[in-house]
Amino acid sequence: MSVPAGAAGFEALTPDVVMDSAERALGRRTSGICRPLTSYINRVYEIGLEDGGHVIAKFYRPGRWSREALQDEHDFLRELAADEIPVVAPLADAAGATLHDEGGICFALFPRMGGRPCDEPSREEWRQIGRLIGRIHAAGARRPAAHRIVIDPRESSRQHLDFLRGSGAIPREVAGRYLDAAQRLLDRIAPRFDGAARQRLHGDLHRMNLLWRPGEGFQAIDFDDMANGPAIQDLWMLLPDRLPAARAEFDGLLEGYETFAEYDDAQTRLIEPLRAMRYLHYAAWCARQKADEGRTLLHPEWGSADFWRRELADLQRQARDIEDLA
Repeated sequence: MSVPAGAAGFEALTPDVVMDSAERALGRRTSGICRPLTSYINRVYEIGLEDGGHVIAKFYRPGRWSREALQDEHDFLRELAADEIPVVAPLADAAGATLHDEGGICFALFPRMGGRPCDEPSREEWRQIGRLIGRIHAAGARRPAAHRIVIDPRESSRQHLDFLRGSGAIPREVAGRYLDAAQRLLDRIAPRFDGAARQRLHGDLHRMNLLWRPGEGFQAIDFDDMANGPAIQDLWMLLPDRLPAARAEFDGLLEGYETFAEYDDAQTRLIEPLRAMRYLHYAAWCARQKADEGRTLLHPEWGSADFWRRELADLQRQARDIEDLA
């Protein structure tokens, strides 16, 4: 059986290779502990150090990001950490480098940080989360990320749709209708993003990417999908429901957010268009995983005609909801 190209790149990452790479980058000896951790895209390992402690080694999937895009992420994280914003920044070697190479695979080392997932925030915790995001955005607004995607129907979503169109992932009996519906939806929502301010963002800030650290508060993790885009992108996915049902939670977020960053109320109208774009993002994410691994880890039935019919129905329903809000 042939091995997908993306998976073949990772096959060289034996425990010895992983530990040797970490030793060279860190300048410290490892203890022989190399424990793989769950990751849908990259390969991530917890590595023990001979002099005590642990680090996390993240090997980035080849072809998913350019070296320059990865450096944008690292620079942003180190900038946030320098501002004492609670994120997990990559460790630098003696020369100040955070991005390393092992056989053509980029990797980085991070400190091991504990914490628990964000459950159901209280009103005060919503404010705390808002303050965290406001601090991230205040730093992110200083300059754009030159090599990161822009969250906009004509840019990020077009790339996702182009990938789906060329991937062969959608069965022929559904492909025409799905791709046509997606294109019409993107054409319809694109003008709503005209004039929207763009800045560096987390890009994928849902509750699983927030950790609660006792005695310290909330911490943002996993900046893999860092992007340039409207500020609302880092707010809407945290909400437990659509507006107005989640108005109380949204108001709590904004109350904290505006302690550190100004919020443009006009961006609230982008929530439902961004939700539609998220459907496309997720479909393309699964298709890339299928291309890389030969399977999708979250949906065993992914790729069937019935699956794509459900995706089409979701897009059509979202298009109607957006029209109702116009």
